[in-house]
Amino acid sequence: MTSTDTALTELLNSRIKDVPDYPKPGVLFKDIAPLLADAEAFGALTRALADRAVALGATKVVGLEARGFVLAAPAAFAAGLGFVPIRKKGKLPGAVFARSYDLEYGSATLEVQCDAFAPGEKVLVVDDVLATGGTIAASLDLVQEAGAELVGVVVLMELGFLPGRERLVPHLGGAPLETLITV
Repeated sequence: MTSTDTALTELLNSRIKDVPDYPKPGVLFKDIAPLLADAEAFGALTRALADRAVALGATKVVGLEARGFVLAAPAAFAAGLGFVPIRKKGKLPGAVFARSYDLEYGSATLEVQCDAFAPGEKVLVVDDVLATGGTIAASLDLVQEAGAELVGVVVLMELGFLPGRERLVPHLGGAPLETLITV
């Protein structure tokens, strides 16, 4: 890690608020709202994500519903690239590819529009948190099913005590998985 990376990590960490016992007792929630409200921190995060998109050769940036949109869309704009949302079931018009995955208490389905990518388009996937990896794994499968090439995944925060990273390995196809903060 370079001193620039260290400075970015410290800045981002300083703007994330710990909320104990949310959403249930015993959970320490990492609230990124203060980071997003701080122009310096949000700008630094946006530039870092845009720089990774360019360095990895992405032609589109994908954001995962919902907080991934808040990070990926401005990064795509800053990099001069298009943005593609991956949404919860039933939120996108037209033909979609869909992927269901398991959650802690049930399952969910994500979708991407069938015409979101040109064949072979290079895609960077951005999200806010990597926990158990289910949402990101389903999204990576959707990107590939839609005919795009995954060039990388960048996540603001990884919960290192959960098995998300290991779960994603078979879905990455050799593309890098990067996190800015590990807790």
